[in-house]
Amino acid sequence: MNEKKTAIAKLKYLHMAPRKVRFIADLIKGKHIVEAEAQLLYCRRRAAKPILKLLHSAINNALNKKLNKDTLYISSITVDQGPMLKRWLPRAMGRATPIQKKMSHITMVLSEGKQFNRFVVPKAKITKSEKSIKKEKVETKKAEYKQKEQKVVEKKPKEGAVKKFFRRKEIA
Repeated sequence: MNEKKTAIAKLKYLHMAPRKVRFIADLIKGKHIVEAEAQLLYCRRRAAKPILKLLHSAINNALNKKLNKDTLYISSITVDQGPMLKRWLPRAMGRATPIQKKMSHITMVLSEGKQFNRFVVPKAKITKSEKSIKKEKVETKKAEYKQKEQKVVEKKPKEGAVKKFFRRKEIA
C-alpha cells in the first residue's frame, strides 16, 4: 500500500462563526506550509491568528512523526460548527431578540508531497541595446536638470530698504 504520511491538528470551541473562519481556511487550502504561514501572518482578519497557531501545532505534530518539513502542504482543512450559546437582547415594547454566539471546530491535515519551489524568481535578460537606451535616458534627464538649476541660479535685481518697507499690503 502506498499511504501518504499525514499529521493532524484540531482546534475545538473557537468563539468565532464558522462562516468567517472558512474564508481564511479557503485561502490556505492546498498550499505549502511556508506559503500558508506567510499568507496568515499578513492577513488582517481575526480568524487568521488562531489558524496560524493551529498550523504551527500541525507542523510540530508532523515533525514528531518524522515527516520532512520541506515537502509538507495543507492537504485539507475543515471548519465545522460547534455548539451555539443562545442569549436574548431586550428590545422595544417588551420584546426580546435572540442572539446566537457561534463556535467553530477546525481540523487541519498536513501531508507530504513533492518539493515546492514557489518563491524562486527568474532573472530577466537585458540586451545591450536596452542598456544603451536606458543610459541615454538617464543622461538626458541629468542634462535637463542641470539646465533647470542654471535658470534658478540667475540673480534677481536687489531691492532697496525703502521699497521693502512700503511693499506691505495696505490696511483698509
